[in-house]
Amino acid sequence: MIAPIKIRENAVFRVDTRDGRRAVLRIHRLGYHDDAALHSEFEWMHALAGAGIEVPRVMKSRAGHPFERVHTDELPAGRQIDVLEWIDGRQLGALESGLDGGDGDIAQRYCTLGGIAARMHNHTSTWRAPEGFQRHSWCEQGLAGDEPLWGRFWELEPLSVSQRRLFERARDAIRSDLAAYGKDSAQFGLIHADLVPENVLVDGGSVRVIDFDDAGFGWHLFDVATSLYFIRGEPYFDTAMEAFVTGYREHRPLGDAQLRRLPLFMAARGTTYLGWVHRRKHTDTAKTLTPVLIDYAVSAVEEYLGSR
Repeated sequence: MIAPIKIRENAVFRVDTRDGRRAVLRIHRLGYHDDAALHSEFEWMHALAGAGIEVPRVMKSRAGHPFERVHTDELPAGRQIDVLEWIDGRQLGALESGLDGGDGDIAQRYCTLGGIAARMHNHTSTWRAPEGFQRHSWCEQGLAGDEPLWGRFWELEPLSVSQRRLFERARDAIRSDLAAYGKDSAQFGLIHADLVPENVLVDGGSVRVIDFDDAGFGWHLFDVATSLYFIRGEPYFDTAMEAFVTGYREHRPLGDAQLRRLPLFMAARGTTYLGWVHRRKHTDTAKTLTPVLIDYAVSAVEEYLGSR
């Protein structure tokens, strides 16, 4: 049996086999990653697993490939399709409903998540990617250049005149500040880039990260910002942030001076979501999320610009 889980960036389905096993089937959006980039995603996941970091296992096809490109009459360009192992658990939270559990639960889960992020960053600081490794870059150009990875956020049509001016100003500031921040291995490397609550599965005391589709080269603080972005303004934000930082520092340094730059990365993160809905403005998802994402991004950008 095949049942849909989420159709957003990719079409993701749950597969229940006749012998009682489960798996996750992904049909990739055309053009987001070429074959080399998708191979590289799996290479990094395999390397993380080898370093003791629990990630979903890729289930190879009968031909022994991590994914297959399938063509049909309706889809002559083909689609990349892969299958990943099923991970038990429920999402840490969701944009629409917030986080699940009380302060104690949130603190424990974010402490664990912070530790996972730090261990991934430790790994990428020393790992030598194989020849031909290819992933996109969440650098100053990828976030605030002429053609950001997720779209020209300052052109989002529902923005008011004042909001558009705010984001145009923010774009220049973000690009300048990121370029000045530097890209040494202590702060920049391969990152997950999508550590939102929906991509963190909780099963009892176990916390596991899924969905490496957006993984690429970027600042470690971008991962930190992403993990906390959608709970900004919530009463449990301070609890979650303190716990995340505590868990992170158990495995990797994260100084107060670095954390003072977090508003920059919150603003950069927020603008990416505006670019995302701008490119998908005719979809029901974009129509529903756009007003909420504008509010989040305005708040994050105003805080960042006020802190410069």
